[in-house]
Amino acid sequence: MEDAGEKIREMTKEHSSRFKSICVFCGSSNGKKVSYQDAAIDLGKELLIRWRRTLILFMVAGACIGLMGLISQAVHDGGRHVIGVIPKLLMLQEITGETIGEVREVADMHQRKAEMAKNSDAFIALPGGYGTLEELLEVITWAQLGIHDKPVGLLNVDGYYNALLSFIDKAVEEGFILPAARHIIVSAPTAKELFEKLEEYVPHHNK
Repeated sequence: MEDAGEKIREMTKEHSSRFKSICVFCGSSNGKKVSYQDAAIDLGKELLIRWRRTLILFMVAGACIGLMGLISQAVHDGGRHVIGVIPKLLMLQEITGETIGEVREVADMHQRKAEMAKNSDAFIALPGGYGTLEELLEVITWAQLGIHDKPVGLLNVDGYYNALLSFIDKAVEEGFILPAARHIIVSAPTAKELFEKLEEYVPHHNK
């Protein structure tokens, strides 16, 4: 009987991506809705389906907890490389049990962000809290400033980010964000739809 790993390997032969590495921001808890957990697992599966080449998944930590743990485990089990990047001061606080893949220790939060931004071809945010939002807005701002031209995706599960997107639309309306810069953010309710949009992404300054 064909095992799950073999099925995934067969599926990956039919897909390819222009990205080699993805940085994912998400919560270190599961959230209250099962749909958040299902979306994290679906994202992990979609990553495996689309990457016939080596995929490097950068996470904000290497712990096997929350949504980040679900994605990391799915990608790791599928034979792709997972790297958790975490500042030295947070090692004891966030890494309390089993880890997934490689845990890369850095000096501080600034180095962590620089490490992930430099080595990732695209960014994806799932539901999360302050940390997720802070990481997300920073890479959006960097794109606006022309520091990078990599796509930034929102997996908007059950409308989790609707309020944020409404705020950004309001900022455009009031003249605080240029209309072209609004297109930096790519959003979709499912992983499959999100990846289709990310693959077609054109940097906002080229529009």
